[in-house]
Amino acid sequence: MTGTPPGSPLRVGLVGYGLAGSVFHAPLIAATEGLVLDTVATSNPERQRQARAEFPDVRVAPTPDELFARAAELDLIVIASPNKTHVPFAIAALEAGAPVVVDKPVAGTAAEARELAALAEERGLLLSVFQNRRWDNDFLTLRKLIADGALGDVWRFESRFERWRPQPKGGWRESGDPAEIGGLLYDLGSHVVDQALVLFGPATRVYAEADVRRSGAETDDDSFIALTHASGVRSHLYVSATTAQLGPRFRVLGSRAGYVKYGLDPQEAELRDGRRPGGRADWGTEPESMWGRVGAGESPLTGGGTPEPTLPGDYPAYYAAVAKALTEGGPNPVTAAEAADALDVLEAARRSACDGVAVDL
Repeated sequence: MTGTPPGSPLRVGLVGYGLAGSVFHAPLIAATEGLVLDTVATSNPERQRQARAEFPDVRVAPTPDELFARAAELDLIVIASPNKTHVPFAIAALEAGAPVVVDKPVAGTAAEARELAALAEERGLLLSVFQNRRWDNDFLTLRKLIADGALGDVWRFESRFERWRPQPKGGWRESGDPAEIGGLLYDLGSHVVDQALVLFGPATRVYAEADVRRSGAETDDDSFIALTHASGVRSHLYVSATTAQLGPRFRVLGSRAGYVKYGLDPQEAELRDGRRPGGRADWGTEPESMWGRVGAGESPLTGGGTPEPTLPGDYPAYYAAVAKALTEGGPNPVTAAEAADALDVLEAARRSACDGVAVDL
């Protein structure tokens, strides 16, 4: 930690000002009491101008190395650059003495994630992974339903993160170069696997299918992962850019009832549209028409079950927890060890899809 006076906001350096940096991290940092966005590192002149326009007091560093050289002036460094840079940049930040937040996936392999965790522990520094979908409105609602016993014993968890993007956008996320760590298994798959492990514990077996559907696509754009959890729950996880008719975001089946929820948490759309969470009582809320339903014996689309009020989504809670961890010794909201467990599953899924077999963990 720096010599920031007690009671002063912690100074945050942000590496990367693309989608992750400008839409998610910068606004959430700025909205968090006790944090201030101090420095943004980006070599892109347009993004430099954008950062200064959105945060007039921010300093801009033309390279990550320049930001790391200022680590003594910062209390936290956030890595929101392309996936292939996560490990080297996180190492550089930790070796410079700064606590670190890394966007998901923290690394390309579980082994790398565990090496980062070991380095952070050796240096006595926080290393946290930005798994924001733990604070989605539907996920928070589902956790409450399970904790309250409303579903009984959960038998099967179906989770879909589907989109309709018939034309590839290009860029590193859709690159076929393995070094880029692109494709949906590691992009959206990082979210759905993390959520399944948080809800139902470790997986013992993984089966996956990964397809390249679109003309010109270079990496998986339509994938399925089946997990057998040690708890006995089975998770069926779908991630796709080629879904012409979107299924329910969650379909959760238990011994007493099921929960079906359509539609995505609204927070990403709001952030993309330039709306900010600071001081808004309606942040993360959705209309009653979007609520899921809980019931048994009939489809929710034909009136089965009863509406279940969706809890507000709360992405700001992640950085509030990070700030509390740094200032008060509170718990790390998402540890690198947890991220490594999810990467174990994603690596097994890639092997399963390639070889056409189930993989035991």
